Amino acid sequence: MPDPFPLNVTEGSPTGDLGRRIAVRRTALGLSREETADRAGVAASYLQYLEEFPGAAPGRSVLLRLAAALDTTVTDLAGGGSDLTPGQGRAGSDPTFTGLTVEECRELLSTHGVGRVAVPTASGPVIVPVNYSVVDGAIVYRTASGAMPSRAAGCQVTFEIDRIDDAFGEGWSVLALGRARSVTDADDVRRLTEHASSKPWAGGPREEWIRIDALSLTGRRITTRRGTFSGESGTDGPSPADPARRNME
Repeated sequence: MPDPFPLNVTEGSPTGDLGRRIAVRRTALGLSREETADRAGVAASYLQYLEEFPGAAPGRSVLLRLAAALDTTVTDLAGGGSDLTPGQGRAGSDPTFTGLTVEECRELLSTHGVGRVAVPTASGPVIVPVNYSVVDGAIVYRTASGAMPSRAAGCQVTFEIDRIDDAFGEGWSVLALGRARSVTDADDVRRLTEHASSKPWAGGPREEWIRIDALSLTGRRITTRRGTFSGESGTDGPSPADPARRNME
């Protein structure tokens, strides 16, 4: 029977949360892809597909065999700790802290997704998450009239996005400072509706658009020594590509 995943099986860069968890676990055990695949009773090319294709969604039977082969549980392998606050992993090997250029900040910001806006109130700033997009260089999000995110209109605000990779002890963050305003012009509203990449996950009638024009952009990144995985595994091996350079969605 022909291999449904006729890939050139090499030690490439794992991508996606499941792929990274598989790669980190087998590397901690000192297993190659071929050895892991043999233990789990799957083709090595299929294991490569699971590690390198972010949209891979194996059935429970495959997850059970992989978990057994890697001496772990399906819950841990599938990310059962997803409700935990990110950043609980150990620091990576020889971490390096660097600042991001304005251009790098713009590139990361343009990937869109979920960010946090700090809304000024009488009792202090209130930080709330919003699904945002970047349209015409501005940060935009849709909210309900009267909701906390809508109260940013007319205020000087900060907006933050970040990415934390617990598996490798790496991450980055971008902070935008600017003035927020409500978008009321019908043509502008239509343009935002047509070009925005994200819709509010919360659903419901959220028809007010808020626009933040960034006056300043700053960012920072933590990377670990190339060629090693995180200190949690303490094991040498090929380092994946920097997740900060991939889209968040």
